[in-house]
Amino acid sequence: MLMKRNLEWADERVAQDPDYFRRLMEIQRPRYLWIGCSDSRVPANVIAGLEPGEVFVHRNVANLLHPGDLNGLSVIQYAVEDLQVQQIIVCGHYGCGGVSAALDGRRHGLLDHWLQPIRDTAEHSAEELEKIADGQQRLQRLCELNVMDQVKRVAETPMVKDAWSRGQPLEVHGLIYALSDGHLRNLGCSQPAEHSG
Repeated sequence: MLMKRNLEWADERVAQDPDYFRRLMEIQRPRYLWIGCSDSRVPANVIAGLEPGEVFVHRNVANLLHPGDLNGLSVIQYAVEDLQVQQIIVCGHYGCGGVSAALDGRRHGLLDHWLQPIRDTAEHSAEELEKIADGQQRLQRLCELNVMDQVKRVAETPMVKDAWSRGQPLEVHGLIYALSDGHLRNLGCSQPAEHSG
């Protein structure tokens, strides 16, 4: 089924634009690095309305960046230094299973270690979260707080700090996606280069 759908997609692209794949092969110059959740319902280029080649993507459970995550840090370094992206977007989504799993009190094996930053965020934001009576709304707010914390983590990486010290135009933004209506929302936690140090 996947192979058949791939052939149909490729044929459709060529029918609409005979040079489509030749242009994609020539150069990769995306403007955006997208750090998002692995959730299959949240594909970066689709929900952002972008074509292949316009966004460099790194996805993992709950859109996290661990300080020792060599994979995530390598993606950031390549995107910033080699691809010269202008914007890094950390995008979470409401109803994130990873955020929910971080707080459900059950054992999840290795995933428990991966999700620790979310538990840390919940602990640091306990006073705010406890004021939200509705459990679902509390979870949605934690999804937002997680994105905001990851924006800070990205902005504190040596690669981003070095880019800003070189005067490279680079911004870090936090967005959240709502499965209920398909809209992205800006969380107002951007880290523009001129305000970072």
